[in-house]
Amino acid sequence: MRVDVLLRGGTVVDGTGAVPAPGDVAILDGEITAVGHLDGVEAREIVDAAGRIVMPGFVDAHSHTDVHVVDPAVQHALLRQGVTTVITGQDGLSHAGAGPDGGTWGSRYFAGINGVAEAVPTLAEYREQLAGALRVNTAHLLPHGAMRYQRAGLRERLDAEELTALRGDVEAGLADGAVGLSTGLHYIPGVLADTAELTALARPVAAAGRPYVTHMRGYEAESPVGMAEVVAIARGSGAAVHVSHLHGPAAVVLTEIAAAETAGVDLTFDSYPYLSGFSLLTVPLLPWHLLRLPPELLAERLSAPHALAGMPAGWGDAVELELDRIRLAGVPSRPELEGLTLRAAAVALGRSGPAAVLDLIASTVGAVTAVFQQPATSTESDVRALLRHPAHMGGSDGIVVGGHPHPRAWGTFARYLSRHVRELGDWDWAQAAVHLAAAPGQRFGLGGRGRVATGAPADLLLVDPARIEDVATYDDPRRLSVGIDDVWVAGTRVLRGGALTEDRPGRALTWQD
Repeated sequence: MRVDVLLRGGTVVDGTGAVPAPGDVAILDGEITAVGHLDGVEAREIVDAAGRIVMPGFVDAHSHTDVHVVDPAVQHALLRQGVTTVITGQDGLSHAGAGPDGGTWGSRYFAGINGVAEAVPTLAEYREQLAGALRVNTAHLLPHGAMRYQRAGLRERLDAEELTALRGDVEAGLADGAVGLSTGLHYIPGVLADTAELTALARPVAAAGRPYVTHMRGYEAESPVGMAEVVAIARGSGAAVHVSHLHGPAAVVLTEIAAAETAGVDLTFDSYPYLSGFSLLTVPLLPWHLLRLPPELLAERLSAPHALAGMPAGWGDAVELELDRIRLAGVPSRPELEGLTLRAAAVALGRSGPAAVLDLIASTVGAVTAVFQQPATSTESDVRALLRHPAHMGGSDGIVVGGHPHPRAWGTFARYLSRHVRELGDWDWAQAAVHLAAAPGQRFGLGGRGRVATGAPADLLLVDPARIEDVATYDDPRRLSVGIDDVWVAGTRVLRGGALTEDRPGRALTWQD
């Protein structure tokens, strides 16, 4: 047998959960053709994998690279962590797949998270736009909020005709290859949707065998509220559900997951291995009645002369407690403030902390973003407990926008391996391949990706188990991970010796593609 590439002498971790074993992997025409001891195989290129672990390419189950996945620097950051496929269209908002008005809204409202881009109305057009530009694969979720805006703008409740039309849009998007439907229930207009609407839209998702993916309506202390709605949607629609960026308190969250499983719900989730989050500054600080306002109206309300006096009782005192826990990430109107804590930014602005928060949100029309420490109820032991749960999948919630972003976009998957496999033993190498590759590959219908098996697409990487490390920090968040220097996508080397090659074999995938 003669093949294109032979990875010789590595330790193969195949994604099934089986014990790692010494072996070779042969690649021909973009697929894995043989795995084992392949002494008689000839190859156009033989790669010495001795001392390294052969793993399936990782799948980032929650990525905000919708716009920037074409950027070589972003591709480099992904590949140096071993990520070969990203799932985009998260939190119900994207410029792609939601129609012209919906895509424009998704881009404008989520500019601080996804970046700015012109609307790409359909997934077919999005795939065409990405063709030939990718070193990694991408698979897209239908963004409920942006699609809802396309049909009804910021209407509080959909009438029967609008709901029927929106359900038709979901069905059309699924037929066009979307790998599920996503919602963002802290964001506009997703926050306006009720459980009945979401259940109705999840029914065609269930019929297509794909997941309902959600930034749910409550986290941390409100996790029981959010999970109760997730369970109601799952039971009412029959859909499998996937909860985005789940975090502690683990005792509460795992109790809710167990209850969902007892109720017969097919539930998975992703979580990242950090104790700080990243979002629009509005999300952790503003009360619900303001979160429901469109950005222009919110900016107008918060820039009014008596805006601070009109905030709910106790709000300013609560903000004062957060001033040292929140660091500004992206401030379009005042980039010199990026990287400062809220307290330092308030001093620079000559304002009190609460007044500075309102000024920042108003001056950026809601686009200011921040890295914020999670509450004391989310500890490293909570992170570890969630990672060990069999329903967990790897997800970075990676955001590459802003002058001082969260390091998770550059380090999440390397951190899983260095800290949670090598140092802490939360997973062994076989379990890591399941959580980071095989399970999300199956959940999002990625056509056999996530396994090192004959006939599977040859998305593969070599991991140096002694060197793998995330080196991105909160102070220096754009540093590339180390320890993964060679990666193949569809059998083509895209990372050689840690550097990008010129080949771009990645694709915008459709369901079971």
